[in-house]
Amino acid sequence: MTFTARIAALGIVAMTLALIGCGGGGGGGSTPLGPTAPADPSWTSGVFSPPATFQAYCANPRSGTDPATNVAYPDKLGSIDWENNWIRAWTNSYYLWYSEVVDANPASSGTTDAYFTLMKTTAKVGGVDKDKFHFTYTTTAWEKLSQSNSSIGYGITWALVSTMPPRKLLVAYTVAGTSATTNNVMRGASVLTIDGVDLVNDNTQTGINTLNAGIAPAAVGEQHTFVITDTPGGAQRTVTLTAADITEDPVPKVATFPQAGGGVVGYIEFNAHVATAESELIAAVNQLIAANTTDLVLDIRYNGGGYLDIAAELAYMIAGPGVTTGVTFEKETFNDKYPTTNPITGATLTPTGFLSTSQGFSATAGTALPHLDLTRVFVLTTANTCSASEAIINGLRGVNVQVIEIGGTTCGKPYGFYPQDNCGTTYFSIQFKGENAVNFGDYSNGFSALNQTTGTVGVTIPGCSVADDYTHQLGDTAEGQFAAALAYRNNPSCPAASGISPPGVIAHIVRPQVLMNRIMRRP
Repeated sequence: MTFTARIAALGIVAMTLALIGCGGGGGGGSTPLGPTAPADPSWTSGVFSPPATFQAYCANPRSGTDPATNVAYPDKLGSIDWENNWIRAWTNSYYLWYSEVVDANPASSGTTDAYFTLMKTTAKVGGVDKDKFHFTYTTTAWEKLSQSNSSIGYGITWALVSTMPPRKLLVAYTVAGTSATTNNVMRGASVLTIDGVDLVNDNTQTGINTLNAGIAPAAVGEQHTFVITDTPGGAQRTVTLTAADITEDPVPKVATFPQAGGGVVGYIEFNAHVATAESELIAAVNQLIAANTTDLVLDIRYNGGGYLDIAAELAYMIAGPGVTTGVTFEKETFNDKYPTTNPITGATLTPTGFLSTSQGFSATAGTALPHLDLTRVFVLTTANTCSASEAIINGLRGVNVQVIEIGGTTCGKPYGFYPQDNCGTTYFSIQFKGENAVNFGDYSNGFSALNQTTGTVGVTIPGCSVADDYTHQLGDTAEGQFAAALAYRNNPSCPAASGISPPGVIAHIVRPQVLMNRIMRRP
């Protein structure tokens, strides 16, 4: 797959080159794998059995105990056909747009990856795929990433500004204490070559393979040599980066800024709704309360989502109990087979409220959450602000907290799912749509600042279209979006709209696809 094709194939909200196990529950065809394997299921178009009929019949059964749950794997010997039949049954039962899926023969695909790709709607909205969020992970990779935000890399989150020659690859941000920061690679650095291959112009297959391997190292200890410039037009320098198992801090910066005209502005950089974010967000809000914070700038420009419960906790901590007690944060609507029941949990459909206590992700469950009691919040956004992050915006708007958007149009994902493992692959298939307390959830084209005029314009809300500024570090009051938020606080006016960054191009953040979603947990 070419450099361009690999990026494009993963969809607009998940521009990742990470090679951590997308796909497949095994290899081979549909022939039974041994004398103890049952015969492959038969297929009749339009006739469906429950998913449990086919679940855990695997081409390559796992043995032993799942380290994440300490429960023995349920796998039995089956085949790719068995796994594909499970995908078909699961899709028909739980996929939000199940009636729009073409009923393909499970035996028509030799891999689960290929068949799962068929099990989605082909409809488009505004010329864009209605379902941009259909993917898989190996279960081990998903469990590791969702719990600790850990993956193989250099401590760099990349921003792909252009995927075709002349290409442009920038550093969006880095993780402290990694190969990136040891080599003084910082936000805004631009990559010119990787292992001697011209990233900007090389279009040979060999060169493209080298570029991909360098951007997304596959193993701890891998080394790749980069020629970079630290600033636009600056001097070139060479760095050798070593891949490691990187655990990213989801809340890497919290700061307060007393204002000359009075009041204190708090700043939180929040990059992922993963388990470890819970305790860090609690600590961040306590820090802001101690500083008598009167306004909050929430930097979610690179936050693609994650656990919805963490979004509901943060929204509560922003707004406080006065407007949120007993009020819906998000109501989930499943497909028309389940008008009153959550099909995954079996419970009566009940909205997710603003959560006033910790849910036990990384803080002690049941701990009362601190709260700022703000009536407005500034959010810094880009096209990489997605899903659970958009739920914060939508949920707060549902209780009349003023959300002021500074940045670019968000990704547009009012949808979510419960991850489902089968045979070592975890499937992410859209199961529900979310709506706020006033029953609004129609933002499939994202949220846009009121003066956004170029690119995709979604649901417009107060604020300013401002480009992502790679010439300053995140949290620097001179950085374009942060500076615009501070200026708007004092005088609600905007600079010239520039929210597509750079003008005319959207920079896509290279990160694991699973971090670009809203994810529900089973009880």
